[in-house]
Parts: sequence; structure tokens; C-alpha cells
Amino acid sequence: MPVADVASLEGTGTYTLSSAEHSFAKKNSGEGRSGLHEAVCAMIGVIASPPTAGLAASGEMPSPSAPGCFFSEELRRAKTAVPVYLMNLPLSLSAQVANNAWMDEMSAVDREVRPASAISQFLELYRHISGQAIVYLLPSRPGLQDQPYVANLAAVLPHCHEDTVLISRFRASARARESAVGTEFFRLMEFSVHEMPEAVGGSEAFFEGEADLKHVHGNVYVGGYGLRTSLNALEWTAERFGMRIIPYRITDPYLYHLDCCVLRLTNDAMLVCTSLAEPGFLRELEKHCQIIDVTLDEARAGITNSLVLADQILCDTDIGLLDEGNRQYAVERAKIRRLEEICGRLGRSLHTFCLSEFYKSGALLSCLVLPVRHASADSL
Repeated sequence: MPVADVASLEGTGTYTLSSAEHSFAKKNSGEGRSGLHEAVCAMIGVIASPPTAGLAASGEMPSPSAPGCFFSEELRRAKTAVPVYLMNLPLSLSAQVANNAWMDEMSAVDREVRPASAISQFLELYRHISGQAIVYLLPSRPGLQDQPYVANLAAVLPHCHEDTVLISRFRASARARESAVGTEFFRLMEFSVHEMPEAVGGSEAFFEGEADLKHVHGNVYVGGYGLRTSLNALEWTAERFGMRIIPYRITDPYLYHLDCCVLRLTNDAMLVCTSLAEPGFLRELEKHCQIIDVTLDEARAGITNSLVLADQILCDTDIGLLDEGNRQYAVERAKIRRLEEICGRLGRSLHTFCLSEFYKSGALLSCLVLPVRHASADSL
């Protein structure tokens, strides 16, 4: 939808699509636009494409030889239903350049990464995930201290019928060079690769990947904005790819990406830190799924920075390194108990991993994994 339709959320100018962008948007969204639809979206704060959005609505399907379909089509031919993820061996990991609130509270000495420990912790997680999924490893590049946090690298858009990925444009200058590696990787994978423009509506645009854009169902997404990703980037994305994005305004400096506040559990349920969410966001999200509340303390402990893998939930914790009398021990124990309770309700099992070396970057488990294809991709 045009930027002007969400002016009530944040003042921005207008953005004009190029001819190529119009072509892609028509392909994924259908043509035509309803004035009533735009007005309603403006009132409830949804960034959306027209009601006819999506090739599924039009009944169009690409042929197996269509550009950008090689990856998914070959997996379908092989009847491979497991999820696919991207990870990065932490060879370039460093935490010397502080770029978030957690890191600002640590001294340079406290942020010193132990490479052998980081790789050992990474491999434990990698082995577990790769036992139930296909995991690609992104080549490491020297000097990219945050490259292992691939959840910020890009967002694969499962509602598109082509294998489509949007590469990030980082707000933190120390991460800017990561984007080129992601672009190269996904082009080699034969994806339709798109990049965020430098400016939208006369203002700089920033987008930090799947960590700030969570798929709900169909062409409906939740998008985080405010501290890393900008609102105009979400508006451009909704217009460009025929999406409905429900914007979640992020204000807590310790929860600077959406995955710090929101976790999609199933097609019908999401964990949400509701105390930080605006009422309009909650009203709109409730139309699409059940909201399971998590407290601010649980969110800061990383409860939503988990990974849902088949019938499991994976979460990080350093509880094994803490004394029982330590306040953080009580916080971690409460987080684990809450996840155990959620797993019990959903018929899933909880698996925990110590990722203490990555805490030095202010990072948690979900930061290390980028979904490339969900197991349920064929039914989206």
C-alpha cells in the first residue's frame, strides 16, 4: 500500500515503484486496488497489498522451469519435506565493536570471544538441527564480526511462488558488508534476489532480515520496526511483494529485533511480549492467530529467541554456568519452566543449548539460524 496509508503510524513521504518493481508487485499481488481496503488498513495500522494479493488467489502457478523455482521444485520432486536452514560457522566472530545495549554494558575484556568455545557451542546446535533438517553453511569472511547471526542477513518470503529472498540493509555500519555475501549465496541457489533500496519516501531505509519479519500464514506477516528496521522499509516490502504486514513498534533497547518479542509456535499461535505491544497491533494479530503472552522478564531472558523445529522447541540457556543463588539463575529457571509448560500443551519437547560465547554479542539462539524453507512450505 502507499506510504501515505500508514502516515498515522509514522510520518513519511511517498515512494514511487520502478517499472520493474511494478511488474513484480503485479505478479505477486494482482492488479487493481480498493480505496475502502486502503482506508481500513490505515485505520488498523496494517501495511498491506490489495485484497487480491498473491498468486494463490489468482490460481496462477509457475512452470517447473520458471526462474527462481529451481530450489523448491527440486525438493518437491525429491519429496523432501524437511525444513531448510542457513547457518554460519563462527570463524569471523568477534564482539569488539559494541552495537547493542547488552554489549554496551560489558567491558572489552568481558566481550573477548574464545574461538574454540564458540565453535564447540555452535557445533552442538548445528549437529542437532542438521539431524532433522537440511542446513547450508554460509562461507565465512574475515572481518565480519557478526556474520554468524544470519537471521539478520535476509528474509525468505514463503508466500511467493518463486524462491524469493530480500537481502538486508543494516543500520549498524559494522555489518554492512554482510549483505554482499548473502546476495552471492542466494544467487548461487537460483533464488530471485531483491535488495532494500537505500531510501524510501525521501528517508533512509533499513531492514534487518527474518529477525524483524515473521511469517504468520499466507501473505500475512508481523514486521518489527523502530530500532533496527525502519517503518518505510516494511511499507516498501509490503508493496513490492504483495504482503500484509502487521507492524510491531520496538522501543526496548534490549529487545531490538522482533524475534526478541515474538515467536511463531504454530500456524495458529504466537508468543508475544504484549506489555510492549500497542493495542492496535494486538487487535489485528488476534484476527490471525492465538496470542500467548510472555512477560518482559521472559522476553529479556530470550524465551522468544527460540527455534521451533518439527516437534521440538530449541532454546539457549547458560543455567549450567550459574550459581543457584544468582538472580539470573532464577530468571533462566523460570524461562525453562515456562517453555516446558508450553511444550506440554503443544505436545513438543524442549531442548536447551549453552551459547554463552554468543551472549558477548548480545545474541541468542534464533540469531544463528535463518529459515530458507519451512517443512510445511508446500501448504502455505
